[in-house]
Amino acid sequence: MNYILFDGPSRNNLLPFTYTRPVADIRVGILTIRQKWETYLDTTTTTVTEDYLSDKFPMVEMDKNVMINASYLPNLELVEMIRNLEENQAVFKGEDVIAFYSKEGQEDIDFNTYEAIEFEDDCLKIEHTWDIFSKNGEAIHEDFDLITKDRKSKPIPETTVAFHSDNIFIEEGAKLPLCSLNAEKGPIYIGKNTEIMEGSMIRGPFALCENAIVKMAAKIYGPTTIGPHCKVGGEVDNCVIFGYSSKGHDGFLGNSVLGEWCNLGADTNTSNLKNNYAEVRLWNYDTKGFAKTGLQFCGLIMGDHSKAGINTMFNTGTVVGVSANIFGSGFPRNFVPSFSWGGSSGYTTFLTKKVFEVTRVVMARRNIEFTEQDKQILEYVFEETKQFRRE
Repeated sequence: MNYILFDGPSRNNLLPFTYTRPVADIRVGILTIRQKWETYLDTTTTTVTEDYLSDKFPMVEMDKNVMINASYLPNLELVEMIRNLEENQAVFKGEDVIAFYSKEGQEDIDFNTYEAIEFEDDCLKIEHTWDIFSKNGEAIHEDFDLITKDRKSKPIPETTVAFHSDNIFIEEGAKLPLCSLNAEKGPIYIGKNTEIMEGSMIRGPFALCENAIVKMAAKIYGPTTIGPHCKVGGEVDNCVIFGYSSKGHDGFLGNSVLGEWCNLGADTNTSNLKNNYAEVRLWNYDTKGFAKTGLQFCGLIMGDHSKAGINTMFNTGTVVGVSANIFGSGFPRNFVPSFSWGGSSGYTTFLTKKVFEVTRVVMARRNIEFTEQDKQILEYVFEETKQFRRE
């Protein structure tokens, strides 16, 4: 069977991350949503997403296909139900379509003609940006069980202080000199060729993905995920960092999500709790207003390629778009549009010519090419987000 992941109705609620990727390529837990489905299904998947993303993330359609709503995270029960789907059958959870059978070229889907199969068990769903960090603990637990089953961890070094070592898994090539790992409250996963430098203290649930580095004397509270090729230092609490991003110095990052290719300058700090302890609201791109999160703790949501200069201070519940460059004293606004250049005193437009110059240099440092596809995606996002900038 050919499996295709589609963005679904939550796509706009997951901006700015879905400006530059399908919903399926959001990281939550240890793996991306796509990696989870591919591991469970033991096959590759492709994607139905926005037209401007489809060159980089194409769909491959075959004679028989199963379409899966990428907002839903897989578990054994759900995967079994989807594997058994037949023609004119669909899996629902309430009013939501989780998956359905389709044939090649079938465009107009009338679910009234389908046999509806209700999925009644619990499963994780990522439908808002804040779900990425608030549900990260459950996702780490599920991924840890999935990818460590019937496998043996690399031994914990004698110089590493470990609590509940049976809840710690270390891949080959990891370096852990003189650090502390406490897995009492959740599993700790240390990926291939990673490094946790001296004096660092880690509390689970925690995931350090392949080739990522934790800097000296870092303090990291779970549930936190540090994606591939990231560098993280200072104090971090309940955050998800997708990949290739850096928070390499002191400063606090709490209840936050950073996309790829982000950088927080030295002593950048985020507030994750309002002074009056009130519910945090976050910018919603769809409604063009601030939406209730139901959360008391919520920090920074930052899209791909955005940067913050040294000593930047972010208010509780700040959303930063794609390719923004923030610097200067004072607190920036709670919503910083994509391609903004400036800070609390005001912004100008960060023109794509300059953005591309920076992006090429940043990606080349990690031996990654800034492709024509990447350029076209950012050009589209630049035009799409003009409405939010004060030109």
